[in-house]
Amino acid sequence: MKKILILFGGPSSEHLISCKSAKSIIEHIDDDKYEVDICGISEDNIWYQFDDLLDMLETGNWLVSTQKKRIENIIEFIKKYDIVFPIIHGSLGEDGKIVALLDMFGVKYIGSGVLSHALGYDKYFTKQICKNIGVKQVDYVLIKKNENKHLKKIENSMNYPLIVKPCCCGSSIGITVVNNKKELSKGVKDAFKYDDKVIIEKYIKNRREFECGVLEDKKIVTSSIGEIVTNSKIYDYDSKYINKSKVIIPAFISNELSDTIKKQSLDIFNILNCKGLARIDFIYDNDNDILYFNEINTMPGFTDISMYAKGFINDGISYKELINKLIDSV
Repeated sequence: MKKILILFGGPSSEHLISCKSAKSIIEHIDDDKYEVDICGISEDNIWYQFDDLLDMLETGNWLVSTQKKRIENIIEFIKKYDIVFPIIHGSLGEDGKIVALLDMFGVKYIGSGVLSHALGYDKYFTKQICKNIGVKQVDYVLIKKNENKHLKKIENSMNYPLIVKPCCCGSSIGITVVNNKKELSKGVKDAFKYDDKVIIEKYIKNRREFECGVLEDKKIVTSSIGEIVTNSKIYDYDSKYINKSKVIIPAFISNELSDTIKKQSLDIFNILNCKGLARIDFIYDNDNDILYFNEINTMPGFTDISMYAKGFINDGISYKELINKLIDSV
């Protein structure tokens, strides 16, 4: 029986989402097939074994548990496991740092390697790579924290409204839609709280947002296309996890558009040399009939509302079977 470690948490603005993802995985993993342990990383980077009520993960209050044990020797601890599932979103996880540690000590894990995570997490690098394979992207400008006159640079090259987002951050954290210079200044200031690089993009007004899951299962396959329907201007953090936007799977789109999304998802997955799983997000311009690549998530959410699992469940792959396939892909 394989020993599996579910690793969650970390010093990220997406700590709570990681807790929720871990809860969902633990609830659905095949206990008859695997010996499963749970390890949480606090926001100040302390590692604990967790063996308490899963509802504590749902609220993110797992650190108050009396059924947790601090791990003093992290390396010896993780080396006990056949496979680690590092369901850590944002920094430490999707930036590649945690898998670098696992690589260093020969521990197998689910998901992509260091370089794929690092490139996928940095939206600017991802854009540069995808540009080389002809994937369309909305017009954008990159600015750095100490760059002078960056607002003027943006206004000279792009028209409002615009989207401001941290270059390296997930779960739509730190993203705002701005309509004038005052809002732009505030949006940039807020985005710099999360990263020292910020991307400003053209805002597509009459837009639709699509997501496609990718799974490595003997061969690399894609899920049904899902569409996010939200009352907000963008699919931001509140829309995802608080107000809970409507998810339509499969999306009501033409076979041609569906095939294009799936093909581009596979192309992006492959050009970044991803492994195991990923979710690729797109924006569709209704007015001009143009599909744009938005971003890749190299460790997508596994919460009860996450598109990744829902897409494959729609295709007849149960949550439990999906986890089995990810473990078998290692």
